[in-house]
Amino acid sequence: MLRTAMTVLRTFERNIIGLLLIAMSAGYVVNVLVRVFAPSQSLHFAWMEEATLFMLAWLVFLGLGLTLEKGRHIAMTALYGRMPAGVQRVVAFVINAVGLVFCAYLTKVGYDFARFIVNSGQTSPTLDVSMVWLYAALPVGFVLLGLRYLLELVGVENRFALADRGQDH
Repeated sequence: MLRTAMTVLRTFERNIIGLLLIAMSAGYVVNVLVRVFAPSQSLHFAWMEEATLFMLAWLVFLGLGLTLEKGRHIAMTALYGRMPAGVQRVVAFVINAVGLVFCAYLTKVGYDFARFIVNSGQTSPTLDVSMVWLYAALPVGFVLLGLRYLLELVGVENRFALADRGQDH
């Protein structure tokens, strides 16, 4: 059941990231075309730049968990690969435990900051939506990243084994 839930989560994350990337690209293209071919109308499209900034933040933070899961985060694999198997297990445990604690901390900080933004009533200048839509990406992204570290700690996932098998992931 957990594997099915993770498959659904991965699919959701990938689809949202793909849609955000397409929407951002289209927004930038339209914005540039308007500025080049109809500069007098560019004021009416000022909101697109802000919208793409919001999408970029969500794109980055939603991608954190998937990136870790696929073993695409920065790693010191040259040293790790030379360690004996027992030492590798200990190092992997420490990495995952520290990563989980770090994610929990940043989730709390991000949540507190997003709550502060909601309470302040701050809105974006051109979209006129709550700025929490921008800042909420941080705690959501770190929850998803922390989930991956937790799954590694309990032995459900193992990104280090993917690297050991030499698979293109």
